[in-house]
Amino acid sequence: MRILTVGAGAVGGFFGARLAAAGQDVSFLVRPARAKALAARGLRVEGQGERLRLTPKLVTAGAPGGPYDVVLLSVKATALHAALADVEPAVGPDTAVVPLLNGVAHLDALVARLGAAAALGGVAKVVTTLSGDGDILRMAPPAVILTGEIDARPSARVDTIRSVLAEAGIDSPETGDILAAMWHKWVFISTLVALTCLMRGTVGEVNAVPGGSALGRSLLAEAAAVAGAAGHPVPEAELAFTTSTVTAAGSPLTPSLYRDLVAGAPTEADHVLTDLTVRARALGVATPLLDLATLHLRVHEHRLAAERS
Repeated sequence: MRILTVGAGAVGGFFGARLAAAGQDVSFLVRPARAKALAARGLRVEGQGERLRLTPKLVTAGAPGGPYDVVLLSVKATALHAALADVEPAVGPDTAVVPLLNGVAHLDALVARLGAAAALGGVAKVVTTLSGDGDILRMAPPAVILTGEIDARPSARVDTIRSVLAEAGIDSPETGDILAAMWHKWVFISTLVALTCLMRGTVGEVNAVPGGSALGRSLLAEAAAVAGAAGHPVPEAELAFTTSTVTAAGSPLTPSLYRDLVAGAPTEADHVLTDLTVRARALGVATPLLDLATLHLRVHEHRLAAERS
């Protein structure tokens, strides 16, 4: 299978490396600076008992190749529109595009640019980051990609993609409603983002002080209420998992959006939190804590814009 991974960062690089190591024909569409680093050092994955060393096949926006069978779209939301423009020449009539972003707003952009026939839904569950050298560090066990047709119909192409993922050691269980799965992941990540960004600390640091665990539960209740009002109630098992994650004592966990915040970099705040709170208002759901977290991140983005101007 010919696969194009758009982005070779902590998420796309990890899954692309797994697929390439399993013998799939994987190309990585990267920016010039990342291409230079990967050409010099190779693509490396470390952690959780894994050690991969690959010489990746690299392509750039000017010559993406294709058409491909599958495109894994793994970029930050801030780079989404540029990435869609870059990948458009590589998408043929039979190409399936699997987006691995948080939230759901990117689906509209994907369909508008590449067409409804190309678009699948997608959810990534992996805990990775980039080292100072640009290597991918795997910090926890999950390696999961969920995918499916947006309208939830049975699909031979989805079955084929899931089989290829499984052969590469990437869990890809059958998902009856990928849009619901995307909403459920959105509830998880928005809770984690709001908690750590509001309190400027890891999950463990927040829960080490009085009121910390209560805040995590309250944020989750707001996010889950939005999903329920949108027609995608979060199953009890997933609520229990998120609760245990955001109330874990001593946990070093932080989302990548938090790490961007403390580094003084642009964040995906609009895609993860602003869009959720806008939908909450349209659905008549009160989200005062999520609104506060959104305001906090908007001030950060406003400051960055002022510094750039």
